[in-house]
Amino acid sequence: MPFRRRRPLALSERLLAALWPRMGLRRSFRYMKLKLVRLSASPYAVAAGAAIGVGVAWTPFLGIHILIAMMIGFILRANLVAAALGTTFANPLTFPLIWASTWELGHLMLGRSGDETAAHVDFVTIFSHMNFLQLWKPVLEPMAVGSLVPAAISAVLTYSAVYVVIRGFRQRKHQQIAARAANRNALLDTAE
Repeated sequence: MPFRRRRPLALSERLLAALWPRMGLRRSFRYMKLKLVRLSASPYAVAAGAAIGVGVAWTPFLGIHILIAMMIGFILRANLVAAALGTTFANPLTFPLIWASTWELGHLMLGRSGDETAAHVDFVTIFSHMNFLQLWKPVLEPMAVGSLVPAAISAVLTYSAVYVVIRGFRQRKHQQIAARAANRNALLDTAE
């Protein structure tokens, strides 16, 4: 293999790389920004898609975040690629925060005590049978209700930030193109 490492990574190094990128999170965020900026849709469509994706990432429906985000994005005429990228907000680093906060907030909004409910839930039985109806009331319902508030807040913040970034990037790009055209025209006028 021409691109193989000379010294293979140890198990601990591979686990660390899976949890924390070797090049850091800043590079990952910058790469995500470049992906969003280069999409060929209106600033509204890209920002709405990213906001929908981040909002859907708060829901407890793992495995179908992208499908939910794309359906909502299609209805709202948002960019579907940006919606799919927005769902990456839910990742192994943010899952504990998302699950704990939506669980607690859901129990608070439903007027239940989280300790009482958790004591009566037999997760082994529920997951061994994988019955959705048994899983809904004690687990998914409070997490779905609890995800509404943080999803709305993070969607609004994401929309605002992405819209400003996309619009600013495109304005700078148009100004650069106009400046190059003006320079080219000035050079042609002096040559004649």
